[in-house]
Amino acid sequence: MNPPANARELILGRIRAALGDTAGVPEQPLERGYLRAHAAADDPAALLDLLHRNLADYRALVHRCTEAELPDLVGRLLAARGSRTVAVPAGLPAGWLTATPGVEPVPDDGSLTAARLDAVDSVVTGCALAVAETGTIVLDAGPGQGRRLLSLVPDHHLCVVRAPEQVVASVPLALPRLDPARPQTWISGPSATSDIELDRVEGVHGPRTLEVLLVTA
Repeated sequence: MNPPANARELILGRIRAALGDTAGVPEQPLERGYLRAHAAADDPAALLDLLHRNLADYRALVHRCTEAELPDLVGRLLAARGSRTVAVPAGLPAGWLTATPGVEPVPDDGSLTAARLDAVDSVVTGCALAVAETGTIVLDAGPGQGRRLLSLVPDHHLCVVRAPEQVVASVPLALPRLDPARPQTWISGPSATSDIELDRVEGVHGPRTLEVLLVTA
């Protein structure tokens, strides 16, 4: 028998030996005995408050509005930021940007490059889900969310979350609602790192400013 060519082959060989011959053996579901949510999963108002607190704890800027108030709020936030250009993912509801005079939409047809997006002031997206217990926003490149590039390169990200339908209590409750084949981006606050002498630096791996708009009926 030839010795393994490298450490990778050695490790994989040991895994195969430990697993043995599993061909034809049906996969057995594992018993999940853990608590699936700590928050009141059936209380939409409490979940929204919890999501708000945890987003703010991660230094995201959180705003609440109704669907009718959303366009004006988006316009005010872009104006306050001084944004002149905004990246627009495919499928974003057109009504969200009806109150943004002086702001040039930059639609993404799949051809926007990182260099082009680096010159864009802001991006507006929707989301797939928001997790209340962790203060996390999940994007999966669905309509109105766009490619991962759009939410990572511009320095200012406005993300719209519709409550209660897009708010879940916990990660275990979020995972069954997400398609594992889709490219997911999980966002907890603005991009930040404390790798250098434990000093927090924001905007290293993504937007320096994350603003979340919690939209209720």
